[in-house]
Amino acid sequence: AYTTKVSRNANIAKLQAGYLFPEIARRRAAHLLKHPDAKIISLGIGDTTEPIPEVITNAMAERAHALSTVDGYSGYGAEQGEKKLRAAIAATYYADLGIDETDIFVSDGAKCDISRLQVLFGSKVKIAVQDPSYPAYVDSSVIMGQTDLYQQDVQKYGNIEYMRCSPENGFFPDLSKVPRTDIIFFCSPNNPTGAAASRDQLTQLVKFAKDNGSIIVYDSAYAMYISDDSPKSIFEIPGAKEVALETASFSKYAGFTGVRLGWTVVPKELLFSDGHPVAKDFNRIVCTSFNGASTISQAGGLGCLSPEGLKAMQDVVGFYKENTKIIVDTFESLGFNVYGAKNAPYVWVHFPDRNSWDVFAEILEKANVVTTPGSGFGPGGEGFVRVSAFGHRENIIEAARRLKQLYK
Repeated sequence: AYTTKVSRNANIAKLQAGYLFPEIARRRAAHLLKHPDAKIISLGIGDTTEPIPEVITNAMAERAHALSTVDGYSGYGAEQGEKKLRAAIAATYYADLGIDETDIFVSDGAKCDISRLQVLFGSKVKIAVQDPSYPAYVDSSVIMGQTDLYQQDVQKYGNIEYMRCSPENGFFPDLSKVPRTDIIFFCSPNNPTGAAASRDQLTQLVKFAKDNGSIIVYDSAYAMYISDDSPKSIFEIPGAKEVALETASFSKYAGFTGVRLGWTVVPKELLFSDGHPVAKDFNRIVCTSFNGASTISQAGGLGCLSPEGLKAMQDVVGFYKENTKIIVDTFESLGFNVYGAKNAPYVWVHFPDRNSWDVFAEILEKANVVTTPGSGFGPGGEGFVRVSAFGHRENIIEAARRLKQLYK
């Protein structure tokens, strides 16, 4: 076959197999090919299933219709997001935390912003991640050229610091054993373990970052699921604005996984080593690579943050939290150790001395239920599977029945 003379990006060549969730989809499709009549229930990828509340879709429909009128049409908007939406996000989620609308960059989702942040920091930084953690942090780091090759024997990339988070340490890393890195990716409530860091733990994390001169990228995509007194934002911690930025999303609150709307907060107080504001460089990245979130999505965001929208989102979150209880009760009744669920839509189930992909295959082949193998989130996830609570109630109940049949 004819080939060009352009070399492949060597950093992409370092990536292992496929990205986790497309690989799960591939195995699901292969199973269906072998068993075309199988009624598969998917509790794997964290995709929402319940309809978007009408108060929110009405706001989007109204904006969409307005685009067909002379007075209602708008073209390019501000890359940073509409002023009204930025102000509503600041007032709703960061009231009294010293964050104002100019610190907020509206985007097409937290996952997209994670990659933009990697471009902002460049290829010379060293990152730390929770182990296990959402794979986008590691994979985007590899693509940026921040890492060495994958080390098959320990299932880690060189030049990444993996901060082990396990039941033994309460899913919070022993920071006394973590060497300095430039960037610390930290997700709370965590995906996949579902653990939410306490105020004391986040105070330790902020102090650790300040002592080391590091920047925390705090992923708060599941903050609305918190039902105890765990902080919902890193900016609840004194001093955090000097060492942290925060990314968030409407995906898991309002069912916006396909609508695409999120935001990143970059405080004015966050400075690079030469005193240059991080927000100014992030603004440059955004203006270069992004033309702003869809105006229709942003209208939906304003709908989400209306009093009726907030109540509707809380109802949606409450529904998924009821699903987690069904899943937790199922596995606990079978004698498994189960973690997460209290503050997150994920249940983290321990299968001691088992290979995660083997457990994934067993549950798929024998129960026709898709889960996510823990090792896909890092070596610390080996021996666990993540079960998502995103599903129609009848499917959650049926999956529970099948799992009881499999492991009784």
